[in-house]
Amino acid sequence: MKDAFGAPQSLLVLGGTSEIALATARRLIALRTRTVRLAGRPSPALDAAAADLRARGADVRTVGFDALDAASHEAVLGAVFAEDDIDMVLLAFGIAGDQGRDEEEPLAAVRVAQTNYTGAVSAGLVCAGALQAQGHGSLVVLSSVAGERARRADFIYGSSKAGLDAFTQGLGDALHGTGVHVMVVRPGVVRSATAQATATGTASGTVPVAPPAVPRGGAVRGATALLAPERIVAARSASARFASAPLEASPLTTTPEAVAEAIVTGLRRRSETVWVPGSLRAVMSALRHVPRPLFRRLPI
Repeated sequence: MKDAFGAPQSLLVLGGTSEIALATARRLIALRTRTVRLAGRPSPALDAAAADLRARGADVRTVGFDALDAASHEAVLGAVFAEDDIDMVLLAFGIAGDQGRDEEEPLAAVRVAQTNYTGAVSAGLVCAGALQAQGHGSLVVLSSVAGERARRADFIYGSSKAGLDAFTQGLGDALHGTGVHVMVVRPGVVRSATAQATATGTASGTVPVAPPAVPRGGAVRGATALLAPERIVAARSASARFASAPLEASPLTTTPEAVAEAIVTGLRRRSETVWVPGSLRAVMSALRHVPRPLFRRLPI
């Protein structure tokens, strides 16, 4: 159960190497969270994350979890909930993909969609059902401002986050009144220590996923005939510009630690939507209403 300050005593992280998730876990441990389960693909990085949190005084265990293996989610996550109640689930996995490559290779684009959306739908529903069965808890989902409006530079990633965001909002409505709190978090560009910042909000919250083996000719080339080579180059150029140095200095960028602080504050207030930084709410409200011919010309 949550303590008097609204901090959960037990935490399940889906995407256990996410910088945002780990920053959140560290902050929660400082506020008396005592049990942490880090779910992700087994790796030295996952083990190192668990060791770091363990050194901070928490009971930490790793759980083998693959976002793309939806058939295993009920058994894997059900086993975690069977051990004891979970006060908070943080769904923090996702991949940014490569817009230019993904336009050339549809199977790579599908990988982005399956990880960020269908994998999250499966895991989210399993966790929501378990939280509802125990009668309490919070489900916090890392979305992104990229899902607010499709941009030329990352519309494949953005569309997957748009779907996730809509799913999370609907799930929150479905669970209203059950004792389960659902919160969607929309970060802007996240300055990450291990990943180049992109306009994704979850670049530092990704689950490593090996790129699929995609043939570079034949049927795949035919399927993408509408995407001329010069347009692919333009997509890559746009993505590079958006991830360039000027954005690093932008007041709309953020850090894993700032997102973690916003998550903890949102939990205490039982917020349903959290923007990081908060000024993004007004910015995206304006961008949503920009006419498409003008929007296409914006340097974003």
